[in-house]
Amino acid sequence: MAHSPAPDQGTDITRNALYRRITLRLIPFIFICYLFNYLDRVNVGFAKLQMLDALKFSETVYGLGAGIFFIGYVLCGLPSNLALNRFGPRRWIALMMIAWGSLSTCLLFVTTPTEFYALRLLTGAAEAGFFPGVVLYLSRWFPAARRGRIMALFMSAIPVSGLLGGPFSGWILQHFAAGQHGLAGWQWMFLIQGLPTVALGVLAVFLLSDSYQKAAWLSPAERQMIATDLEADAASKPATTGEGVLAVLTHPLIWTFGFIYFCIQSGVYAINFWLPSIIKSMGFDNPLLIGWLSAIPYLLAGVFMILCGRSADLRNERRWHLVVPMLMGAVGLLIAVNFAGNPAIAILGLSIATMGALTGLPMFWPMPTTLLSAGTAVAGLAIINSVGQMAGFLSPYLVGFIKDQTGSTDAALYSLAALIVLGSLVALRVTRAGALSSARAS
Repeated sequence: MAHSPAPDQGTDITRNALYRRITLRLIPFIFICYLFNYLDRVNVGFAKLQMLDALKFSETVYGLGAGIFFIGYVLCGLPSNLALNRFGPRRWIALMMIAWGSLSTCLLFVTTPTEFYALRLLTGAAEAGFFPGVVLYLSRWFPAARRGRIMALFMSAIPVSGLLGGPFSGWILQHFAAGQHGLAGWQWMFLIQGLPTVALGVLAVFLLSDSYQKAAWLSPAERQMIATDLEADAASKPATTGEGVLAVLTHPLIWTFGFIYFCIQSGVYAINFWLPSIIKSMGFDNPLLIGWLSAIPYLLAGVFMILCGRSADLRNERRWHLVVPMLMGAVGLLIAVNFAGNPAIAILGLSIATMGALTGLPMFWPMPTTLLSAGTAVAGLAIINSVGQMAGFLSPYLVGFIKDQTGSTDAALYSLAALIVLGSLVALRVTRAGALSSARAS
């Protein structure tokens, strides 16, 4: 390890108890916020089952609408993270949640492709700073050696949103299929899943602390213990030539991390947006059944994500805990494509792909937070996330376009699998360089 805690800052038992307390205080609420964040981001995948026919949208229109969200997301990622750093996480996170919850709810009023595109674009802009902001926020509470499991706990909201959101969305579509109170099932889904986000945004003002220094529920000795651990982390990071926005924009490591994250997210979003449709194409037409079947990959992914995060921290190993899940994502997509005629094997392939792709997300983030200095991380994490999220635009649009042209998603999924493999090779090279730097620092 690059450092060890100062012996006068308390025993390991005391330190573990402190971080357990912080985890229990912060993670449950942030987890719920991220669950609704991700649900708002991908629920158009289920809305698609009814929305396309109701509004006479083509597959390409849907793919563009699903993806245009990420143009707003990418454009606003950096300014939003800078604003969060300027105004404080508590207020900015609350404002973002109220904004995107309101915009997501307004999707129920969509009648034309233009309205669909505009609302998705604005929702993406409103959500842009949430995830990189939370990653930055957690990096200021937990030292590097503890971030693997913390990121896994936080990001397990993704598979849980799939696990709960799939059956729940399917139930809403089925239950409200009769058009109660003049709203179709897909409209009810946006309403029921959007409004809680607004309520959570209000709660964030009261439940979050801007930093450990301002947390009244921590003692001075506990704050000093956290400060000592984080200072030791900072001392082990490589020196940077500058920490301004321009220096960050020209930092090659940040763009390399961005590319790796782009490759991971390509697989993630292909699964998130198209899983219900792929399952439907296997011959299942009941929305509730599609919801339950789509929950299986997410359930397995949630368990695998937590186990992988714990393993990475216990072994103090990051490279293979990232690369192996990425390769699993590629292999799973290939299995799903080649055995599409066999529902059991196809769902097994989708499960492997989901387990690998989603686990790649929390296994990725400890790397940039460990290798980037505190000043660089504010803008750097936002840029990495924004570059990665471009996959959210490209991936659904590519799949939708290829399906319209060929009548099949096979070619698109092959391309995405190849991209994930390429990303894993780059990750292997970068993490090897990072491991060498850490070894020299220690």
